[in-house]
Amino acid sequence: MYGRPVESLTVVSGDVNLQVRLFGEGPTILLLHGWPDTSALWADVVPELVAAGYRVATPDLRGCGRSDKPLDVASYAMHHLVGDVVAIIEALGGEKITLVGHDWGASLAWVVAAYRPDLIERLVVVSVGHPTSFRSAGLEQQMKSWYTLLFFHEGVGEAFLRKNDYEVLRHWAGHPRADDVIEELERDGQMSAHLKWYRANLPPESFVVDPPVVPAIEVPVLGVWSSGDRALSEHQMTNSAPYCAKGFTYVRFHGQGHWLPLEASHELSQEIIRFCASGDLSPSKH
Repeated sequence: MYGRPVESLTVVSGDVNLQVRLFGEGPTILLLHGWPDTSALWADVVPELVAAGYRVATPDLRGCGRSDKPLDVASYAMHHLVGDVVAIIEALGGEKITLVGHDWGASLAWVVAAYRPDLIERLVVVSVGHPTSFRSAGLEQQMKSWYTLLFFHEGVGEAFLRKNDYEVLRHWAGHPRADDVIEELERDGQMSAHLKWYRANLPPESFVVDPPVVPAIEVPVLGVWSSGDRALSEHQMTNSAPYCAKGFTYVRFHGQGHWLPLEASHELSQEIIRFCASGDLSPSKH
């Protein structure tokens, strides 16, 4: 678990206040969590990155943890989320950073790197591939994304998650820290706030319309996926390569599930450190 932060920042993005913790000193690595997590997702990753000589920033993204939770769905549209990350990077000094994201944090990281490569040195995406690759990954991925159709509907998504004492989160998704996450989701309206990420950015029509067109990624990319991930296919990650103009390195973990920052924190940390050190790696296997 990470220790006391060097500094805690409140970053203002429009009318939203974002809470960010900083650890260590050195080149900056910014870690973006996904659903249904907060910055606590990275608790076992941060110490290893700090020990390797990096300054690490872990924000609670909008709607999550200690950050503000707008009530309207439109406030969670991707361009607002990108604006949040840009505001955080500027608050950290505006120098180029290594951007790391998991789950929705990975989706967001792809888009930030696509449209603001001037702010990004390297990109690490865990579990989720390039937006165009994800949306064009075919029936296998669509079947794995079945739950997003329920999440889209207000009230239905919340009831589905709470059913049978959060059975889907505990058993189907298999979150390693389900009790802590559930306690957090039931605090300060976070359940619905988290689901607004889906409602604003992944409507049911996304199953039938053409994939989004996103600019090529002009920074080196490391993509990490695990064979035990029930929600995401390998193809949607590996097929990200054509969209990465500066190179795409793929690391495949074997057996771990979706929450690699928790299930394989040491191995993931070491891959991030190696990638930051060279930016040009041969594929690894775990």
